[in-house]
Amino acid sequence: MIEFKNVSKTYSTGTEAVHGANFVIEKGDFAFLVGQSGSGKSTLIKLILKEEEPTSGTIIINGKDTTFLKASRVPYLRRSMGVVFQDFRLLPDKTVYDNVAFAMNIVKASPRHIRRQVPMVLSLVGLSNKAKVYPEELSGGEQQRVALARALVNNPSMIIADEPTGNLDPETAWEIMTLLNEINMRGTTVVIATHAKDIVDAMKKRVIEIDKGIIIRDDKKGGYNK
Repeated sequence: MIEFKNVSKTYSTGTEAVHGANFVIEKGDFAFLVGQSGSGKSTLIKLILKEEEPTSGTIIINGKDTTFLKASRVPYLRRSMGVVFQDFRLLPDKTVYDNVAFAMNIVKASPRHIRRQVPMVLSLVGLSNKAKVYPEELSGGEQQRVALARALVNNPSMIIADEPTGNLDPETAWEIMTLLNEINMRGTTVVIATHAKDIVDAMKKRVIEIDKGIIIRDDKKGGYNK
């Protein structure tokens, strides 16, 4: 599903954010990308999403070589991905329902499909009673649930999350991680960049650790540090 073959990324400043990355994330996997701030986690996420281009190496997503993908094809690639960020990125002038429906409007889903799908994913994330509410009226955890619903609404094959619990209190963070685990158990691949050591240690999922741009550990038994 996601394969990096000797991928490196050097920025114009000369900083090598990723060096010689090799890993495969299969369909249905749940993997944490861990490392200190500045280690290269977010760059790996951006490379998967095609927000950044590799300096060298090959990236394969869903069986297709995306290394030299034309810019016009990137939106189609991203349709297979649901993306969740630390800062939620909700539209403040739209209700919860409309924030989620917006992701379906982008891919030109039919109004009928939107009316069916949005309530279903809002129920999945426990927000059926918040459909008409605006983001400013929600707690941080509820906003992240809306972001997760938006990421799920087009039935992506994978969820890519960059520090999804970074702005949440510990209890709410656990709720979001439990939800992501349930989504994974339904068959969706989940990749999470995080520095939340307690969550990584407790969940015992696969850990890919990066340090100064180099992947130093790929451990299927989990745990933040060995």
